[in-house]
Amino acid sequence: MRVIIQRVKKATCKVEGKTIGHIEAGMMLLVGFTHTDTMEQIDKMVQKIVHLRIFEDEQQKMNRSIQDIQGEILSISQFTLYANPYTGNRPSFIEAMRPEQASMLYHTFNEKLTLALGKPISTGQFGADMQLEVCCDGPVTITLTF
Repeated sequence: MRVIIQRVKKATCKVEGKTIGHIEAGMMLLVGFTHTDTMEQIDKMVQKIVHLRIFEDEQQKMNRSIQDIQGEILSISQFTLYANPYTGNRPSFIEAMRPEQASMLYHTFNEKLTLALGKPISTGQFGADMQLEVCCDGPVTITLTF
C-alpha cells in the first residue's frame, strides 16, 4: 500500500465537470494498492495518517496532527502509484492491484479513516477520470509505503 500525502489549504475533485469532493485545510491523499496488500496494512496506514504531525504549531514547527487542527481529508484512488516507468517509455502497471480488489480495499481504507478521524472524509470516484484542483500548503508532501 502506498499513500502520497499532500498538506493542502484546499482541494477539489471533479468528475465530468461536477465537484464530487472538496476540502478546506487538511490532507489530500493519493492512495494505491499492490497485490500483496492486507487489512493489517490498511489499519497501520490509517493510524499513521491520523497521528502524523505535519501541521505547524505556534512556533511554526510541524507538531500537530490532522486531528489536532480538526482538518479535513480528501482521499483519491491512484493506481499509477505502482507504475514501473523504468523499462521503455510506456509505464507498466502490473504491480498495481486489479481494480475489483483495489476498489474493495480503497472503500475499506476510507471507512476506517473516517472512523479514526471521527468525522466523514471526502473522496474521489474509484476508476473515474478525475480532475484535481489543489492548493498545496508548504508544500509538504510525504510518501508512506507499508
